[in-house]
Amino acid sequence: MKRFFRSLLKKIGEFLEKTGKILKEDKIQTLHVEEKIVVVEEALDEVSSLKVKGKQGNPVKKKKTDIIPYSESENPIRDVVDLMEFPFLALSKNRRNPIIYESEDGTTQIKVTRHTGHFLASIYDWDIILVVAGKIQEILNKGSDIPPRKITIPRHELLKALHKQDGKKQQKDLEKSLSRLKATMVNATINNKNYNLVKGFGFLESWEYLERENNREMKIVRITLSEWLYNLCCVQGNLLKPSLSYFDMSSALKKFLYRTARKHAGSNRDGWEFTVEKLYKKSGSENELRMFKNNLRSAVLDNDIPDYSMKWREKNGKATVVFKRSKIHELGRLIEKFDKNKEKQLLINNLSKNNE
Repeated sequence: MKRFFRSLLKKIGEFLEKTGKILKEDKIQTLHVEEKIVVVEEALDEVSSLKVKGKQGNPVKKKKTDIIPYSESENPIRDVVDLMEFPFLALSKNRRNPIIYESEDGTTQIKVTRHTGHFLASIYDWDIILVVAGKIQEILNKGSDIPPRKITIPRHELLKALHKQDGKKQQKDLEKSLSRLKATMVNATINNKNYNLVKGFGFLESWEYLERENNREMKIVRITLSEWLYNLCCVQGNLLKPSLSYFDMSSALKKFLYRTARKHAGSNRDGWEFTVEKLYKKSGSENELRMFKNNLRSAVLDNDIPDYSMKWREKNGKATVVFKRSKIHELGRLIEKFDKNKEKQLLINNLSKNNE
């Protein structure tokens, strides 16, 4: 934790120093001064509150394995907007009971079940879909081809993207996750003004793992999305970019809270507020409401999901959770933007000198 704060404060110092020099020289101004000052002050306040919290306890847990960050591109993963709204995924790795959801107005009904011998697909298994959706997004961004439903990924690349080691245990866990994604079935009823639509579908149509016996480098995973999920991934604007730190989260509840914040709060400065009961329903948790509320309050007070801050509010006997874009991460975004603009300007200057 100390190392994190030391690194963050160093970045803030370098950011202020660089920006001050540039403003003084009056050559490049990539950020508004007022915006910069406000964000820095609010970020420092947030750091200060986290320092106090750190003194009170909550030691940082050491990870069992080294994390291998996936840095092949800036951020290659995507999540599906429509599936961040409703409880399609179990919060438990060993859930057998179905997830049953109905919207308050009764227009949307969802039932998630499993094939015999399998557990429901969990929010942990969904990490694989983030990588596959990211591959689809890359193809869409190029605009030169239609993304295939069958995505082929080298095993080491997939595990690296998931922040996992490339070993036998990870291979077995990967196969189990793919099996659960294949074996989970969803039935949904969507009522529209002109029709009632009832659909049954799964997440994957098929998957396969290929390893050439005489060539250890030949280890690939082929994942074929269901037609329903594929169509959702290909809709323009239907894929959101989550934080790469999302894969490092070990709590299913916090993963759910992050996806909720990313979907609803987004970059909105005013944030978003939910009642405990609303979050309970959106989560699809099979715990009783009282236990869910206790776990939720602990997670909110930890306030350690990527990119967003969470606050617990109680007023007139009603508890709510407020999600807002974290000022610390907003500061990081501004620093990144500043560095990119500076590099761009330097490149333009160099090209101008070469053309003289």
